[in-house]
Amino acid sequence: MTAEKNIFLTSQQIQQKTKRIAYQIFESNSNEKEIVLAGITTNGFLFAKEIEKELSKISDITIIMCEVVIDKKKPLNPIQTSISSAVYKNKPLVLVDDVLNSGATLIYGIKHFLEVPLKRFKTAVLVNRNHKKYPVKADFKGISLSTTLQEHVVVEFTKNKAIAYLM
Repeated sequence: MTAEKNIFLTSQQIQQKTKRIAYQIFESNSNEKEIVLAGITTNGFLFAKEIEKELSKISDITIIMCEVVIDKKKPLNPIQTSISSAVYKNKPLVLVDDVLNSGATLIYGIKHFLEVPLKRFKTAVLVNRNHKKYPVKADFKGISLSTTLQEHVVVEFTKNKAIAYLM
C-alpha cells in the first residue's frame, strides 16, 4: 500500500475493546445456556472468533459460531450461513462485523436473521463510523469514530495481532 497508515487502534487496544465487548455480551446474556456469535465473513468472523475467546474465559455459556457470507458489493444476493437456521432458531444471537460504515452490510445481515424467530438479537462492531445511510446501530461497539466520507477504515487481523487504521 502506498497510502500512509494512520493507526488509531493498536493490537493491545483492540484486545481491550474485544474483552469489554465480551463482558457486555455476557452481561446481556448471563442467564443463557447458549449464544450464537454470527460473524460477517472475513473480518467480522475473525472479530467474532476473538470475542468468542474472551467470552469463553469469563463464562460457561456454550458459544455457537456462525460465519455469515454477504456479498458486500451486492448485499441483495442470497446470504449464506455456516450453520442451518434450525441451529440458531429461538436462541440469542449477536451479529458481528469489524466496521460499521454505511450500515448496508449489517442491515442486510439483520434482515436475513429476522426470517427466523430469535430469543434476542444484538449487533457488535469494533469500529462504528458515524456515516450511516441505513437506520442501524451497533449495540456493542469498540470505538465510535467520526471520519470524513473520503477516509477509509481498515482493520487487519493477523495470527497474533490486529490493527485498525485510516487511509
